[in-house]
Amino acid sequence: MTEILSYAFMQRALLAGTVIGVVCAVIGVYVVLKGMSFIGAGISHASFGGVALGFVLGTNPVLTAVLFCMATAWGIGLASRKTRIKEDSAVGIFFASTMALGVLLIGLMHGYTVDLFGYLFGSILAVTREDLWITVGVGVGILAVVGVFFKELLFVTFDAEMAAVIGLPAGRIYFLLISLVALTVVISMKVVGVVLVSALLVTPAAAAYQLTEDFRRMMTLSVLLGLASTIGGLLLSYKIDTASGATIVLLSTCMFTVAALFSPRRRRKKPLGHR
Repeated sequence: MTEILSYAFMQRALLAGTVIGVVCAVIGVYVVLKGMSFIGAGISHASFGGVALGFVLGTNPVLTAVLFCMATAWGIGLASRKTRIKEDSAVGIFFASTMALGVLLIGLMHGYTVDLFGYLFGSILAVTREDLWITVGVGVGILAVVGVFFKELLFVTFDAEMAAVIGLPAGRIYFLLISLVALTVVISMKVVGVVLVSALLVTPAAAAYQLTEDFRRMMTLSVLLGLASTIGGLLLSYKIDTASGATIVLLSTCMFTVAALFSPRRRRKKPLGHR
């Protein structure tokens, strides 16, 4: 352990993984409870188009992805609320079109680049000082917003119609939530990659949901599982020399499997007379 921490790149990776583990776990609770997992997947794949656009324009891919993902998230929200298109259909449309845009832009680059593959499949060991500052800054900002609007987000997550009836701006809170999802996806790209980021956003929260029905306890368990996944997966990948992003997600999936097997919810659903 001491040897691992002696490397600057591992120190940056562990700090980035810690921040991402916490932020994904917190936002993931709202995503799971509100049934927005498909939106998370759609936004995560949209970030590929934003990153490719950044490479083509010669700008910071992370900043380009932020703007691109925010536009995609709001596009999904507006399409599902202002038209007769259902939310899953809107996600499917934006999912496909943004990925297609990313592929088109890659073609304009006349070949793939190593950096682009780092964003696509994750490269936590290649996290730079600039990446780390962006991750920490945006991550702290996301958690601060959740803290300020904790009750409003909770109310809209469980009953958006009742929230609107009592005077809460349910529509604005919804758009705030999908904006937070978009930001979480962008800062997680470097850790697990565009392909796997939606899994890190959903799996720890889904595992926590299997173990408790109390919201605050679920949030706490989700954070603990998210930290265990990112930090444990990073250390394990370093030890056995595997892809860090894939190792993190697979470890998180194993934790979900164990949680599902021993879930109180599962035991309660057993038929009467079952031994």
